[in-house]
Amino acid sequence: MINTFIMNEWTVIILILALSVLLAWYTGKYMAKVYSGRHSLLDRIAPLENLILRFCKIDASRQMNWKEWLTAFFTIHIFWLLWGFVILMNQHLLPLNPARIPAMEWTLALNTTVSFLTSTNLQHYSGETGASYFAQIMVMMFLQFVSAAASLAAGIAVLRGIKERSAGYLGNFYKDFLLSMTRILLPVCFITSVIFLLRGVPMTFKGLDTIVSLQGDTVQVARGPVAAFLSIKELGSNGGGFFGTNDAHPFENPDTCTFIVHSIIVFLLPMAFVFMIGFFLEQRKFSRMIFMVMFIGFLIITLPIIQQEIKGNPALTNMGILNKAGNMEGKEQRFGAVLTAFYCGVNVVIPAGTTAGMHDSFMPLSDVFMLIGMQTDAFFGGLGTGWINMFIFVIIAIFISTLMIGRTPELMGKKISLTEIQLATVIILVQPLFCLCMAAIAANVYIHYPGGNIALAWLSNSKAHGFTTMLYEYISAFAGNGSEFAGLGNNTAFWNLTTIPVMLVGRFIPIAGAIIIAGYLASSKYTPPSYGTLKADSVSFAVFLFFVIIVVQVLCLFPSLTLGPIGEYVQLSLNQ
Repeated sequence: MINTFIMNEWTVIILILALSVLLAWYTGKYMAKVYSGRHSLLDRIAPLENLILRFCKIDASRQMNWKEWLTAFFTIHIFWLLWGFVILMNQHLLPLNPARIPAMEWTLALNTTVSFLTSTNLQHYSGETGASYFAQIMVMMFLQFVSAAASLAAGIAVLRGIKERSAGYLGNFYKDFLLSMTRILLPVCFITSVIFLLRGVPMTFKGLDTIVSLQGDTVQVARGPVAAFLSIKELGSNGGGFFGTNDAHPFENPDTCTFIVHSIIVFLLPMAFVFMIGFFLEQRKFSRMIFMVMFIGFLIITLPIIQQEIKGNPALTNMGILNKAGNMEGKEQRFGAVLTAFYCGVNVVIPAGTTAGMHDSFMPLSDVFMLIGMQTDAFFGGLGTGWINMFIFVIIAIFISTLMIGRTPELMGKKISLTEIQLATVIILVQPLFCLCMAAIAANVYIHYPGGNIALAWLSNSKAHGFTTMLYEYISAFAGNGSEFAGLGNNTAFWNLTTIPVMLVGRFIPIAGAIIIAGYLASSKYTPPSYGTLKADSVSFAVFLFFVIIVVQVLCLFPSLTLGPIGEYVQLSLNQ
């Protein structure tokens, strides 16, 4: 019976992957038409888009260089930051608050605003008790839409930098942002929200409901406008849960059907963006090469997590406890170990960070692959930003490989200069340096703070697992993932404030660096490929690119892994 159940779960996984790839191909083709200005399905809403642009006094035909593009990008983010912070600090005075939830403490309000602004959704609060309906809609849901649209605009700008012959323009940020919202995010979210609604996900502005449980207890149950909230949290690679337990909550994820929909829309746009690269640049072979590298990377991260969770906890086996269902601690019986582990793999390679189980309860070696997946953030990654991270790796791989064969580095006819190489190197080194330094500071405070963990109340587990918990928090924050280990007491001034610069650097440094590189490429003269040009769409380059990613990311993280999850695995093995 157990084996039959596992086979059914694998059937669900294969179905999810097949549907995701199929839908992503068609979506990618559609997106290429939208951003190229060609005829597409929703052209009839163009008058509304033009009206919005005229109202905002934006000339959509005006092309921007990289400096103008970044100025527009950062200016609008500053406005959104102030908007979210003010609302969260005053949510007790605003409407749509039937539960009478008080204002957020200022460090929590600032952390939450930055978290959703950067598409991280690192939630140091529980949705049903920490945010009013007004805040959930006007801050959390709003920021999930605009951060996703800004990510798509950034990815498109980088593609324009590669495609542009010599003028140095990257398109118009405001136009690409608006098209991302009206032509892609809103239509897909409307469709998926209706599906969620039909499957029993709540969509109401009423307050707490009182029910009598099966065992006769009278309890109050939180609800709200959940169906509309869920679509953008998944589609936009955001991941913020309306409820504290996220997709493990039956109101967010009632059954296997909604589980499949959740998984597909997490995959949809990151996959579609890769296919769009081929249509937009007219480089199908390059697009397929990138897709295969990303897909293989996804499997290498996800399959070991599933294997570890199926295997279960050896400590329970040694105690004579039946362990055939796998490691079920912190997991929903509805989804089991296999589907929960698969969902974990999906949401660490794609920084949605949505959870269907408690990552804190996964096996130690599962934690290794979670951290590597988030650290890499290029095996599909976020919509737009996943391609940006892969673009940086492509620049590094081209530079190294051309050095080996004595050629000048170039990408699709654009010479890659020393400036681009230096920028790409800085971006690659920032993440491990920043995250590890912050984890070291947290560990030092934990050890030397008067009273230790008794006074801090940070960790429910000490030793190696405790270190993993703190390291995971910073890597998740930097990668824009937002998932956490539940064993961390994170709603404190220390964690609220120290994760803010990590989220900001993790969001804006890669985007700004990639936009600058794209600006330089757009300004450089196009040179037709010659016989001696390195083919960046070949199988051999794909293999080389994959190993560059693995070597750069894993080697940077390996010493910390030995202190954390690998050390915990060794301890667990020795205690058997």
